[in-house]
Amino acid sequence: MKTKLCFATNNTHKLEEIQAILGDSFELLSLKDVGCTEELPETGNTLEANSLQKAQYLYDHYQVNCFADDSGLEVHALGGEPGVDSAHYAGKQRSHADNNALLLKNLQDKTDRKAQFRAVITLIQDGIVNQFEGVVTGQIVEDYKGTGGFGYDPLFIPDGYDKTFAEMDLVEKTKISHRGRSFEKLVAFLG
Repeated sequence: MKTKLCFATNNTHKLEEIQAILGDSFELLSLKDVGCTEELPETGNTLEANSLQKAQYLYDHYQVNCFADDSGLEVHALGGEPGVDSAHYAGKQRSHADNNALLLKNLQDKTDRKAQFRAVITLIQDGIVNQFEGVVTGQIVEDYKGTGGFGYDPLFIPDGYDKTFAEMDLVEKTKISHRGRSFEKLVAFLG
């Protein structure tokens, strides 16, 4: 019998991608599958806190083994901003275009363009909490490059590459992305 594990998302693309990584020994459930229709809480001031908060809410309210992720872009010259506020950096409307425009504006007079994407996954199985972190370092470019991906992808070039995440295909990006690296650690732990 397959082990059931709920991923704190309703994003079918994310679910399919992670199910492929987890293989046949796990049955991946969505929020909808467990009957969760409410917005999961994300009031922490770190990625770790938000990831834990979402997973703990699911575990406590739906009694299901689960995992949740949170991720963000941390820019060195901006003291780690946008960080935990990456999705709504430019406001509650969560606009990628607005977020990117604000980031470029805030970096206008900065020569230090170092940044990193970081993702944290919290797994709760039978009440036991484990967290897994994935990081990819790189630079913020001065103008948009590429049309793929989402979020800050058109502005971020990972170290060792000459193109942004938005210029990479999904397979190439997933191999080196912060989310991909954190999920590799999760999968290794689940064995």
